[in-house]
Amino acid sequence: MLKVAFKFIKYDKAKSIGVITAVVISTFLIGQQLSLLFFLMGLMGNLVGNAPVGDNELWIIEKQSKNINAVNQLDERLVQQIGSLRGIDAAYPVVLAPAQATFLDGKTASVTLVGAEAPHFVMGPGREKIAQGNIRSLIDPHTVSAEIYSEKSWNTNLVLDKPIEINGKAAKISVLTKGAQAFGASLMYTTLENARSMTNLPPSAISLIIARLEPGISKETILSDIPRLFPELQAWDAKELQKSTVKEILITSNMGMSFGTLVLFAMISGFFIIGLTLYSSALDRIKDYGTLKAIGASNGYVNRLIIVQAFLYAVIGYMFAMLLLLGFKFGVRNSGLIIDISLVFSLFLFGITLLIAVGGSLFAVHKISKLEPASVF
Repeated sequence: MLKVAFKFIKYDKAKSIGVITAVVISTFLIGQQLSLLFFLMGLMGNLVGNAPVGDNELWIIEKQSKNINAVNQLDERLVQQIGSLRGIDAAYPVVLAPAQATFLDGKTASVTLVGAEAPHFVMGPGREKIAQGNIRSLIDPHTVSAEIYSEKSWNTNLVLDKPIEINGKAAKISVLTKGAQAFGASLMYTTLENARSMTNLPPSAISLIIARLEPGISKETILSDIPRLFPELQAWDAKELQKSTVKEILITSNMGMSFGTLVLFAMISGFFIIGLTLYSSALDRIKDYGTLKAIGASNGYVNRLIIVQAFLYAVIGYMFAMLLLLGFKFGVRNSGLIIDISLVFSLFLFGITLLIAVGGSLFAVHKISKLEPASVF
C-alpha cells in the first residue's frame, strides 16, 4: 500500500508540495513557539534551577508570595529560630536585592544581587553554571558574578576581574556564569555581606531561608510544622516552589494564553489547509479511486490508502520542519536563547504532525467513502 500511496503523491506534484509545505510550516511554528515557551518557563524558575538543591532542603518565604522572584523581606532572627527546631540541621539566610550595575564605558544595567553565606552558597550558582572563575572568589569584598549571555543586552564585554560599580560602589566581576539567566532580571551572585553592603540593606534584612533537614527526618512533617509555628511563613519543597513560580508568572502575565493561542491557531490552520488540499486532490483523482473500487477494492482499502498518503506527507514534512527547528536552535544559541529539542519533545511534535495531517485527510476519506464506482464511468 505504501508503494501505491507514493505513486498517488507523485501523480499530482503541485498539490503534494502544497500539503508538505503546510505540514512544514505548521510543525515548525508549533515547535518554535513551544520551545520558546519552555525556555521562558525555565528562566522563570531559575533562581531555584541555578541552585544546588538537595533532597533534604526546604525553602522558606513569607506566606503571601508563591513566586520566588517576588518575596517580601524577613527578619534574620527567624534563621536562628528555625535552625533551632527539632529536625533542622542548619538554616541559611539569603538576600535578593535589586541594584544597578555601571560599567567603565558608562553603560548601566538593572541586576538582582543574590547573596548567600560563604562558603556554602546555598543559592548557587551550581558548578555546571560556572564558565570561568571560582565561586570561592566571591568571598572577597565587593565581588560579584556576571552572566556571559548578558553581554549582548548590556552591550559590553565581560571578563574576569573587570571593574564595575554596583549602586555607585566599586566592585569587580570574579565569576562568569553561563546559562544562569533569570526571567526579567540579570542575576549577580555574591555573599550575603556583599549584597547587603552594595544595596544598603539593613543587617537584619533577608529574603528567604533555606533549611537543611537532619538525616531521616520527614520533609512533610517540617513542611506542616513551620507554618503552624510561624504563621507568617510558608515552607516549600524547592521544586514545588519552582513550579508555583512558573504557574504564577504564566497566569499573571497571560504569557501561557498568548503562546497557547499561537500554537492552537497553527494547528487549526494546518489542519484545514492540509484537509482541503487533500480533499481537492481526491476530487481531481476521483476516477482513479472509482476504478479501484470497480476492480474490487473495498472502502476500507481506499480509505486506508488516503490515510497512508497523509502519513507520508506528515513524515516528509516533519523531517523538513525538524531541520528548520535545528537551524533555529543553533542560530539563536549564541544570544543566550537555549532551545532544548529533546527526544520526548521531538516525539510529541511528530504526534501533533500526524494528528494534523491524518485528521485533515478525513475530509477526503468522507468524500471517497460515499463514491459509487459506476458514477465515474
